[in-house]
Amino acid sequence: MAQPLDFLLVSICLFHSLFGFQVEDYYAPTIESLIRNPETEDGVCVFPFLYRSEIFYDCVNFNLKHKWCSLNKTFQGYWKYCALSDYAPCAFPFWYRHMIYWDCTEDGEMFGKKWCSLTPNYNKDQVWKYCI
Repeated sequence: MAQPLDFLLVSICLFHSLFGFQVEDYYAPTIESLIRNPETEDGVCVFPFLYRSEIFYDCVNFNLKHKWCSLNKTFQGYWKYCALSDYAPCAFPFWYRHMIYWDCTEDGEMFGKKWCSLTPNYNKDQVWKYCI
């Protein structure tokens, strides 16, 4: 029984060493990465961007007090804090359930707040935000 378990552990370690993420690619900006790659104030947020093996369609709030965005399609350490103009725009028109919406809607929202999709097909992607 020990041999299959040993083989499994060795296989996992080998796979992780060959295909695993590098630490600086996987984690959010930290104090150490801020010193190496400080915020780029004049950069432009790129949406969607890949970070921690997930796709983000808007500014994120990992490891920092304020929301930030990546300046690359795949996060490579270049980032900036989000200003109001940096947040991802609504995708109009967008498809929700069996209707196409050209403006923010309250449909399907439990508390009556207006929202919009960040992609043209909410039914498929289910990515949204509240409208300001």
